[in-house]
Amino acid sequence: MVRVGRGAAVRYAQTSLLPTRPQIEEALTRVIDPELRKPVTELDMVRDVRIDGGDVAVKIALTVAGCPLRSSFQDQVAREVGAVAGVASVSLEFDVMTPDERAALTTKLRGGRPADDKSIQLDPATRVIAVASGKGGVGKSTVTVNLAAALASLGRKVGVLDADVYGHSIPHMLGIRQKPVLVDKLMIPPVKHDLKLMSIGFFLDDNEPVMWRGPMLHRALEQFLQDVHWGELDALVVDMPPGTGDVSISLAQLLPRAEAVVVTTPQPLAQEVAIRAASMARKTGMSVLGVVENMTSEVFGSGGGDRLAAELGVSLLGRVPLAADLRESGDDGTPLVLSHPESEAAQAIFELARTIDAKRPAGGFTKSLPLVS
Repeated sequence: MVRVGRGAAVRYAQTSLLPTRPQIEEALTRVIDPELRKPVTELDMVRDVRIDGGDVAVKIALTVAGCPLRSSFQDQVAREVGAVAGVASVSLEFDVMTPDERAALTTKLRGGRPADDKSIQLDPATRVIAVASGKGGVGKSTVTVNLAAALASLGRKVGVLDADVYGHSIPHMLGIRQKPVLVDKLMIPPVKHDLKLMSIGFFLDDNEPVMWRGPMLHRALEQFLQDVHWGELDALVVDMPPGTGDVSISLAQLLPRAEAVVVTTPQPLAQEVAIRAASMARKTGMSVLGVVENMTSEVFGSGGGDRLAAELGVSLLGRVPLAADLRESGDDGTPLVLSHPESEAAQAIFELARTIDAKRPAGGFTKSLPLVS
């Protein structure tokens, strides 16, 4: 046994507690890009690591200058690196990726496919749930937002496509203000409440109306599926436009394996027009998963959802009661299932999400979704 003097022993103990580069690099694997949802180490964003005793300096290369989520990196690096034994202080510097680095990142995100590849950027196993209605005003977007958030609370990785191009309200209902980040022609959707979102509203000034004809709308929706990095999603919930117009047909063509969830209110009139939306979904190759009766109450009555489901030969997936807090949560930018999960309406939506999740097709998609030229 080799005996060490007291002074030497103290110096040895201090040295043995100092952080090492492998420890710091391992800690950085837990720092997740808030939009790409992958570790910064996997994305080749760590530019430099410097260790001076217990002081650690990390440099991260952002995809674009002025990244709106810099504070997320700062918080994560401070937490993960600061937890390494022997670390006394942590500093973080930012750099910006070069064009070549962004191109390499884009190729990696596309799974090795070139930038000019125009296939749909959805994982073959992603389930597409199209929330449709025969007319506006039945709470379709409210159901979409809360259903997506409820599915995420069940542990699913969820994206939301706001395809209601004339009534794009989802960014407001999710409280998302920042626009998508463009990385070498690949759009990175913003994330809020663990939901990735893409909406035509991100590309309009203030409350500017959409004044486009069918071909322009079709191309915009095509881009949302080709040029957006959705990543690994269990489900993409699509807020469809009401009715059976050009956009609904385009979505059905672009996503022919989607499962339609038809939203109606209890009134017979809403039921009659909802049948048209379900009929169009079937004629364009979608399957109708079932019916949701929204705004069930003494005011609007009940039973319309049952009648519609019976006429379509599908299940009534659930009833969502008319509730003021459901409307207020949309105005506030936080889904009711997150802000007041104990409320009656939220509980009804959680049950709806569990019902839909249980109807997941075995194996998901088996091949990439086709495009219609």
